[in-house]
Amino acid sequence: MRARTVLGIALAIGALVVSTLAPLEAPASTADGYACLAAAQRVDDGEVLTEAEKKDAHGACSKALSATASPMQKYQFEEAIFAITGKRHEY
Repeated sequence: MRARTVLGIALAIGALVVSTLAPLEAPASTADGYACLAAAQRVDDGEVLTEAEKKDAHGACSKALSATASPMQKYQFEEAIFAITGKRHEY
């Protein structure tokens, strides 16, 4: 019985250490929203983005989308994702 308790505590401490060491994604910033909309505008203007630019812009759009509570901004970021990737955002 005592071995189970010690093992449980050791597993809990291990899980805590691993979860704190896991890389955390940076929270959304205003720059993410600007980068998202700027990339979408470039696409709308006829410019072709590289795969790396698409990936970065999609990440910025996703962060901005998750950070806003405004339905209008959510719509704008979803449309930007569509312009950049050609696919609708999946929740």
